[in-house]
Amino acid sequence: MDLQNLREQIDSVDEQLVKLFVERMTLSSQIANFKKEHNLPIYVPTREREKLQEVAKLAGADMENYTRVLYSMIFELSRSYQSKLNNESTPLHEQIVHSIENTPNLFPQAPMVACQGVEGAYAQIACERMFKSPFIMYFKNFEGIFNAIEKGLCQYGILPLENSTAGSVKKVYDLMIHHNFSIVRTFRLKIDHCLLAAPGVKLEDIEEIYSHEQAINQCAEFLNSLSGVKIIPVENTAVAAKMVAQSEKKNVAAISSRNCQELYGLVCLADSIQDKGNNRTRFICISKNLEIYPGSDKTSIMMVLSHKPGALYKVLARMYVLGINVIKLESRPIPDRDFEFMFYFDLETSIYSEEFVQLMCELDDLCEEFKYLGSYTEVV
Repeated sequence: MDLQNLREQIDSVDEQLVKLFVERMTLSSQIANFKKEHNLPIYVPTREREKLQEVAKLAGADMENYTRVLYSMIFELSRSYQSKLNNESTPLHEQIVHSIENTPNLFPQAPMVACQGVEGAYAQIACERMFKSPFIMYFKNFEGIFNAIEKGLCQYGILPLENSTAGSVKKVYDLMIHHNFSIVRTFRLKIDHCLLAAPGVKLEDIEEIYSHEQAINQCAEFLNSLSGVKIIPVENTAVAAKMVAQSEKKNVAAISSRNCQELYGLVCLADSIQDKGNNRTRFICISKNLEIYPGSDKTSIMMVLSHKPGALYKVLARMYVLGINVIKLESRPIPDRDFEFMFYFDLETSIYSEEFVQLMCELDDLCEEFKYLGSYTEVV
């Protein structure tokens, strides 16, 4: 029996599988109608567990695990199809629709914005790229920005979320678990680090270098090339430049932005010292209220999943079924809860698509807890 003959047999089996699959989904739609009429839940975990055991036993030992995976996906398809047919709105979906209808068409031009650090910080640069004429209020740490938003001190806040070289800013992700906010826009800023020092200081004089931990990580190769230099983390790159400018020492330098060179009267001992030329930091703009501006095509959510095998797989499978692209997945441990994690998702889907609406209506069934963080566009 040659390869062509085997493929023809597979084609024949596939024809039968497709017909049976369509027949199964038709029956699933009838079940959906019955559940709707009798106010029954779409997801019945006991029934699914029993069915998985049944089909796995039918498949035999060699095919048992493969059959479980196949039917787990079929169940996801069935639930998704039933949810679509029921087409029941949820409070979250209604809140999103209300926000879309009531958010102004134009992004604000001159709001009060919270940034971490001092004048010259990369957050300030990102802020000025997002807004035409922002009024900036500076805070010492990231938590101060969340608090300022929640208390209404500022309309918006700017926070670094991840860097293409150093990875996620874990402190921000951890704070996101505890605070209420909405993401209204994101921005990817090209980061170009410089080694700054007081006038007259030379590279060979440097014994201490100040900067933010993320910037230090992004310039690891350059720093490793220096010998006998102490690296001191501080809360912000602009704070580092300000410290050097105010210091009486002649053996200190800062890794900071070129903006800080002129701002604090420093000189550049080395420029573009980051490990990678295409070094970008993604900043999020947050607000207290849900604002969804026209054209939003990215959505962020956070979920707590059950501590069981396949819990994350089921969520990803549902998104796959709906054709929604997951562009970011981050997990962080939840404080005071043993071995429980908060999963952060960035999704790529238009707010106007049927798939987005369906997912927002199905989130309750996918996880133990979830938090909708907003839908937005990303500026580059």
